[in-house]
Amino acid sequence: MKPERKFYEKIKKSFKDISLIRLENNSLLGTPDLLACNTSGHFFTIELKVCKGNKIRFSPHQISFHVKHPHNTFIMVQALGPGTVKLFRGNQILELDACGLELEACCLGLEACGLLLDSLGA
Repeated sequence: MKPERKFYEKIKKSFKDISLIRLENNSLLGTPDLLACNTSGHFFTIELKVCKGNKIRFSPHQISFHVKHPHNTFIMVQALGPGTVKLFRGNQILELDACGLELEACCLGLEACGLLLDSLGA
């Protein structure tokens, strides 16, 4: 199983109150990996990234998507090894592309990320 798939499985087990739909889309490049809906009925997207070091790789299409859709979009990153899960808002994509994991996340840890995402729109 690829690292991103393992990351998704981990998120799915942890986010029990958030409905997650994995988007497998080859026709609309740059579309985030997950469409999610929390207990308040608030929809948002999550781009999943797994990285080995500080640098996070984004395609030009992913960057374009988040620039065009800066609201209700998130990027969740897990560094391989002992790295923690970090959550960034979609409107941070240009900074995240330039700075990598040195950029301050809006949330740290899988449980804290789940709580923040479930509180959206409440």
